[in-house]
Amino acid sequence: MDRIKIVADSNIPFLEGVFEPYADIRYVDGQDIRREDIVDADVLLIRTRTRCDAALLDGTRVSMIATATIGTDHIDEEYCRRRGILVHNAKGCNAGGVMQYVFSALYGTASRKSLKLSPGDVMGIIGVGNVGSKVERMARHIGFSVLRCDPPRAQREGPEGFCSLEHLLLNSKIVTLHVPLDDTTRDMADETFFNLIRPGAFFINTSRGETVVEEALMDALPKLGPVIIDTWRNEPHINRELLDAVDIATPHIAGYSRQGKQNGTASVVRAVARRFGISPLLDFYPVDDVPESRPVHLDLRGMNQGEITSVLQYNYPIFTDDFMLRLQPDDFERLRSEYCYRREISID
Repeated sequence: MDRIKIVADSNIPFLEGVFEPYADIRYVDGQDIRREDIVDADVLLIRTRTRCDAALLDGTRVSMIATATIGTDHIDEEYCRRRGILVHNAKGCNAGGVMQYVFSALYGTASRKSLKLSPGDVMGIIGVGNVGSKVERMARHIGFSVLRCDPPRAQREGPEGFCSLEHLLLNSKIVTLHVPLDDTTRDMADETFFNLIRPGAFFINTSRGETVVEEALMDALPKLGPVIIDTWRNEPHINRELLDAVDIATPHIAGYSRQGKQNGTASVVRAVARRFGISPLLDFYPVDDVPESRPVHLDLRGMNQGEITSVLQYNYPIFTDDFMLRLQPDDFERLRSEYCYRREISID
């Protein structure tokens, strides 16, 4: 059998050297991948910065696209279905990293603004998939009450345990978005959304920038408590006025933990191995011989707010990432591609 040909985003970590014994692989920066790069490729390995649609894929022999990310909104899946192109995404790969980001940001901003977080405070989680479920577990571990809004899950599983978006917004002290980007979630955080949200509520977006109408968010800022934004419309060209106004601003790195990146790369490698029968890679996982990079297990139960804040900031000093984006907003992509992947925390 002829060796398969792979074109891979050069920014996918832990990938170099993995496929070389079994395939012909070429590395190209994800933003720069063009049709001529993939005309004779069988597989395309990407992250979020490669738009996969007819403009890129027509006239190529690509039969599989694997993205080392949770989201697939950068892939025209309907086109791929028509063309018979298999699409694989790394479901849940960065859930632990996003959970860590949410709570480091939450407690960090509360500390800076001298706001009280108490057991029983309500966290409203919009989107309770792999990431939202991980956020829910940490919230309950610490002692928050949780409201969950996830219409697709409620339809599949029944309404028990879920609530309407309106109920969540009216009753949550903390509102955090963890939805995929699709026709039902694009622009969901609009003027009506922010009119309903409880005055003084924390607002956190780590999902996709296009879920939020930024003008509506700007108008709502005087009503809101701390606002934490990791994902932006029109990345990497971000809204500077919003950047200056929010409490934490980061360059789409909420899921950038070392373990999250290992998980994402393992997922795409294993998927290609299954598809093309590369037996030695069926159980691939990036080797990590550095004990200091392995997840830190925490038990935060019974700690007071100051203690929780100290532990979370020690493990992930989030304001460094905030400072770097404010200092160099034009370097949004470089800050992402050169990010020093942080060590995850775990309560499991």
